[in-house]
Amino acid sequence: MKLDCLTKKLTILSRTADAETEITGIAYDSRAVKKGFAFVAIRGLQSDGHAFIPSAVQNGAAVVICEELPEAEVPYVQVPNSRLALSLMSAAWYGEPAGEMKMIGVTGTSGKTTSTHLIRHILKEAAGAKVGLVGTISNYIGDEELHTEFTTPESLELQGLFRRMADAGCNYAVMEVSSHSLAMDRVGGLHFDVAAYTNLSQDHLDFHKTMEEYASAKRKLFSMCSSACINLDDAHASFMMSGAACPFFTTSASDPSADLYADRIELTPKGVSFDAVYREKRVPVSLAIPGLFSVHNALTALSVCMAAGIPLEDASAALKSAKGVKGRVEIVPTDGDYTILIDYSHKPDALENVLKTLRPVTRGRLVTLFGCGGDRDRQKRPIMGHVAAQYSDFVIVTSDNPRTEDPDAIIDEIMEGLQNTSTPTYRESDRIKAIHYAIDTAAPGDVLLLAGKGHEDYQIVGHEKHHMDEREIVADYLREKSSL
Repeated sequence: MKLDCLTKKLTILSRTADAETEITGIAYDSRAVKKGFAFVAIRGLQSDGHAFIPSAVQNGAAVVICEELPEAEVPYVQVPNSRLALSLMSAAWYGEPAGEMKMIGVTGTSGKTTSTHLIRHILKEAAGAKVGLVGTISNYIGDEELHTEFTTPESLELQGLFRRMADAGCNYAVMEVSSHSLAMDRVGGLHFDVAAYTNLSQDHLDFHKTMEEYASAKRKLFSMCSSACINLDDAHASFMMSGAACPFFTTSASDPSADLYADRIELTPKGVSFDAVYREKRVPVSLAIPGLFSVHNALTALSVCMAAGIPLEDASAALKSAKGVKGRVEIVPTDGDYTILIDYSHKPDALENVLKTLRPVTRGRLVTLFGCGGDRDRQKRPIMGHVAAQYSDFVIVTSDNPRTEDPDAIIDEIMEGLQNTSTPTYRESDRIKAIHYAIDTAAPGDVLLLAGKGHEDYQIVGHEKHHMDEREIVADYLREKSSL
């Protein structure tokens, strides 16, 4: 592809590169550069790609896209934002694949994964569509499941994934849009047919620094869409709507002034049911995922699909056969009259929501086992401890992904939030031993929540990722106990 075609949407400050240069590929990692490639020097969280321009040149880069003029002797194109340039160039390289599908994006602190899976399910069942999905747990091209490392991949990989989806005949691409991807222009240049907002609570402040910055990153999505679906029950709803450059559709689990609201809500251990009210229509909805948050997720999915042209009645009928997502209030088999649940709740509001959901259906003690990730937002650690103590009968504080931090130091910060509470606690930095202890002390009627890891089947210690699946830990320990 000619450099001119590749850079036609870029804002160019200066250049020495010939527009007719034939480009054989794009890379933002100098180690991936081959002869004839365009190397895009982006600023990362750990390093600056501009420092690796000499390495890219040595590996055969034909041109460098950069914000700072390169010191190495190489043709260049200078731009004000190389991350946005990478996104726009990637889309051009893959032939603008997003334009061949209807694009749906969901942002918010919690609920993105379940909402996107519900949307995918409705589109498949109610419209017979082939759907691509980009998400935290996995990516999908139709029914083909692909492994994923990030909620939203870097733009080069993302556009490559969109090309695979479009070539496979996907009618829709549904994706979780993280605040990182919005702030770092991984989705730069994309336009969404429908965008949805779930909620906002404290998270990722290690990156965004303030809640205002975090909210502003989320709001950016609503300047990139044709229609927006907003959860009116969230305190930041009006802020999100103020950034919408399009019509917006509101949902609520309590406010009849919303365009789509839930009435006659019933919560049971097996799921939720309610009436979805839209204008003069009242449509029964049932979803086999427990918790009030499931009502919110269902409303988000219904509103998005309505915006995509699916009648409310058809979308509601499709939800009846929807199943839960791995690691989201997932029930694990036990050997007695107690329940073990695995949930990804690693943020204060998510933990509070799931504990509030479990409290009414718990006959014995509600036991919460959790930790907090290392090298991440430290401010939420004591908050998580306080939330666990407030809504649990017993709290087991352990490790999550400690990364490069001392696990016991992380626990110390969590324990600050447990001070001046009467909830009994137990601390054990070894998560496997902590789970064994929880099982050994379980009593009839207890509900044991293993919070934080969810779908993850690994633990990150230092810079190493070790296999650790809580489903396997529980099953192996119960098998070991039964053989004694």
